[in-house]
Amino acid sequence: MVLQVNGQRVSLSLEPRTSLLDALREYAGLTGTKKGCDRGSCGACTVHIDGRRVVSCLTLAARAQGKAVTTIEGLASGDDLHPMQAAFLHHDAYQCGYCTPGQIMSAVALVQEGHAGSDAEIRENMSGNICRCGAYANIVGAIRDAAGRA
Repeated sequence: MVLQVNGQRVSLSLEPRTSLLDALREYAGLTGTKKGCDRGSCGACTVHIDGRRVVSCLTLAARAQGKAVTTIEGLASGDDLHPMQAAFLHHDAYQCGYCTPGQIMSAVALVQEGHAGSDAEIRENMSGNICRCGAYANIVGAIRDAAGRA
């Protein structure tokens, strides 16, 4: 199977039932995407497929063939962080950092979808991403900042 991940073709030998999360972490060596609940309810494994956010633990790798997959490793441009990554750092929008890749991937999609109009809208559209440390206020601030609303 060949996947297009972060602009690169990645050839992988996978069983048909392999999740995109396991393909990325275990076979492609891209460990930035985190395995949280493995049931699609925490958002730690969020990636983009053709620009849309998906929980990769519930997505078969085979469904991503022929589509552009973007992981947290694919957001930065060399040493230049993506504006959302920079905003998360600036706003201290992480504590333990485990959920941060999924939070950032969801936040990038949320802004692209046009759902950063208010704090309430941001919270609603980020509700699928759980932060066990409770950095929600800083996460909302970072998203507002990156969306140009700070």
